Amino acid sequence: MGDRCTTRCHAGVSAPLWTIGWLFTIGFLRLAFWKAVLAILIWPWYLGSALAAAGGN
Repeated sequence: MGDRCTTRCHAGVSAPLWTIGWLFTIGFLRLAFWKAVLAILIWPWYLGSALAAAGGN
């Protein structure tokens, strides 16, 4: 009972990565204001569809 186990969540890494991805998407795709607002939730979809169109798939 002398051992204390603690679990820590390191969420401090995921928030900056998500923000960087969102800002990159807005700049790379030159999204309009409302599409940029929508990209807050679905920026990976925007990137995927743009890269698929650029790749000819």
